[in-house]
Amino acid sequence: MRFMFKVVALALLGIFWLAPGVFAAKLICISKEKLRGEETVNNCLVKGERFALVGEDGSVRVLTKEELDLMKKLNPKAFDQKAYGIVYQEEAPQLPKLPPMATPQKYQ
Repeated sequence: MRFMFKVVALALLGIFWLAPGVFAAKLICISKEKLRGEETVNNCLVKGERFALVGEDGSVRVLTKEELDLMKKLNPKAFDQKAYGIVYQEEAPQLPKLPPMATPQKYQ
């Protein structure tokens, strides 16, 4: 029983240790591969450029208009940062963290 508790505790510690890296992602322009911070993400979106989320582990998710609209509502600061293409993805900044969620007063 003690052994099982230690295994579970170590697994949870490992998850919490790795968790911050899992959520680190970059917003990368996929329609202008050589973009290197000359414009903001907002300006590129107005011009019709396409973007993808690239995770630290190399996972890629091409974003639809609906996903970008929702993301803009949840994390508007992400769209004020400089835009980078896939060629310069190493230089691209990570997405800013989400602001804290509001809690209705009756639950505080």
